[in-house]
Amino acid sequence: MNEASGPHEQSLSSLPVPDDEWYRAAIARGMPPAIAVKLPHLPDGPGVYLWKGVDGTVLYVGKAKRLRSRVRSYWSHDHEASPKTRGLLRKAHDLETIVVPSESHALILEATLIKEHHPRFNIALRDDKSYPYIKVTVQEPFPRVLVTRRVLEDGARYFGPYTDVGGMRRALNVVKRIFTVRSCHYALPKESPERPCLDYFIKRCQAPCVGYQSATDYRAMIDEVVWFLDGRTSEVVRHVRDRMMAASERLDFERAGELRDALKHLEKMEEPTVVLEVEGGDRDVVGYARDGEDACVVVMRIRSGKLLARDHRLLEHADDEDDGTVLGASLSQWYRIADARAAELLVPFDFDDRELLEASLAGTTIRIPQRGPRRALVDLAEQNARHLLEEFKLAALEADERAADPVYELQRELGLQIVPRSLICFDISHAQGTDVVASAVWFENARPKRAEYRKFKVAVMDGNDDFKSMHEVVTRYFTRRISEQKPLPDLVVIDGGKGQLSAARAALESVGLNSIALISLAKRDEEIFLPGRSDPIRLPRRSPALRMLQQARDEAHRFAITFQRQKRAARTLTSELLAIPGVGPSKRRALLHAFGSLERVKQATVAEIADVPGFAERSARAILTALGVPIDHDNATPPLTTDVDSSPPDSEQST
Repeated sequence: MNEASGPHEQSLSSLPVPDDEWYRAAIARGMPPAIAVKLPHLPDGPGVYLWKGVDGTVLYVGKAKRLRSRVRSYWSHDHEASPKTRGLLRKAHDLETIVVPSESHALILEATLIKEHHPRFNIALRDDKSYPYIKVTVQEPFPRVLVTRRVLEDGARYFGPYTDVGGMRRALNVVKRIFTVRSCHYALPKESPERPCLDYFIKRCQAPCVGYQSATDYRAMIDEVVWFLDGRTSEVVRHVRDRMMAASERLDFERAGELRDALKHLEKMEEPTVVLEVEGGDRDVVGYARDGEDACVVVMRIRSGKLLARDHRLLEHADDEDDGTVLGASLSQWYRIADARAAELLVPFDFDDRELLEASLAGTTIRIPQRGPRRALVDLAEQNARHLLEEFKLAALEADERAADPVYELQRELGLQIVPRSLICFDISHAQGTDVVASAVWFENARPKRAEYRKFKVAVMDGNDDFKSMHEVVTRYFTRRISEQKPLPDLVVIDGGKGQLSAARAALESVGLNSIALISLAKRDEEIFLPGRSDPIRLPRRSPALRMLQQARDEAHRFAITFQRQKRAARTLTSELLAIPGVGPSKRRALLHAFGSLERVKQATVAEIADVPGFAERSARAILTALGVPIDHDNATPPLTTDVDSSPPDSEQST
């Protein structure tokens, strides 16, 4: 089918240069003249547009319902929130457009051009041709079974990709053992040898090349090969059994014996192919996982209620794109051209091009389950996607350990583009406005990382102003983090409500960290607030993601209140000790270091205080007297001499 009605190509010299205010303003904004000349003449219908660089390299391929409006929109916004778009416009030098009859044609043509040009700024299938496929040339009169790493739109059936090459070899060995598929490369029936090859004599082929096997019988066998590779082993078993019985009835016992051996082998293989029993029917289930510019899409293939296979793609260049765009791009570039599609496709969430994609998938309905067995299948597929993405991250040495499932759940519930592998939680603590302190606790993959804990003495004058305190602490923490060039967290969590959240957002903006994800967790109803969103997010009470946030919040509170109590105890010790004559700052610090609190000093004996450097027995008695501690025999220093009559001499120790 011809996808496009023809390129909308116009040379720069043939287009009139518009002499209007819009053109002059466009040139003033930095728009290349080659693009500015073409924009007013773009068609208003559906089509595909290609941004090109100075050397003619295709930088980006996009589709549009209205080409003129879509292309103009690139230059009518400042794109402050999209560094990728700003980079694209800086490199764009020329524009090419292709007009097509409908949006569906634009979707198909866009995917085709992306595969052809591999544009730098498009979402890319990282491993599009990395894994081998089994190819059945069903378009030929006498099909063959081959191994290939290229998927072409040539009418053949492709099975795979096989990430485990050993699994692919085992499947091929079964095909060769059970089915007598020809291994020659003759273009039958146009080309043929004079006599059959060795495969015929060792019963690996029935020699259709010389007419010993009819095209009808050979095609029936190929159908069984396709069923087997598609996981429909039970159908193959039924057909082989019928053929065995037919051979027996016509007294062809040799052929019946061959089919009996094949049947036994098939029956042994049928059970291990079942990975999991699920709800009956044929369906494909999509799982999705995202971490920044990398994403993973998984398709689990279920046939007759049996989970038979899992296919996946890793995607790159997904930064600045929402999840719906990434998922739609993957399915349109990859799943749309797959041969073995089910009648039902389950996806985890909606995306913009869903209706267009469904129209291009003949006979496949796209559904978004919310609950029940179908939703459980989607959750299983998403778990597989997270597992594969983690393997990719670990292989790339971008993560020290596997992220826990609550981390991915938190990403999904909050709509974050980056998996919050690392998060930091801030908390403010004070005693009725005095002794104001703060804490920052770090969690890595849902587990506390105590080496990254930090505590702060807050310098704000008004201790009751939690907002100013939060602004100060967040500013100080990230200013030092940046100056020391240490890693930044993926998510910042604030213990509090909207006020604390606004203060933290202003602090992050003041140090140039607008892009870091930020939330606050209010204790009252465990509500999660996000900047720019009026309504809070409420996670289920049993949600692992909520429990992880609560653990981080409680840990920050514990760390802050412990530090606040230590500071208050030190302040109390300082004020009372400095009032004692003869105790200055140096002796006060020595007592604080030795005992830690005023209560511990009061409980100490004269001898314990006298052992502190800078103190003697006399000064120790003076301190305890000033603190109101009675000095009796138990608190006094033990006598240096012992009455000889009070205890008999030890004959073994006396000299």
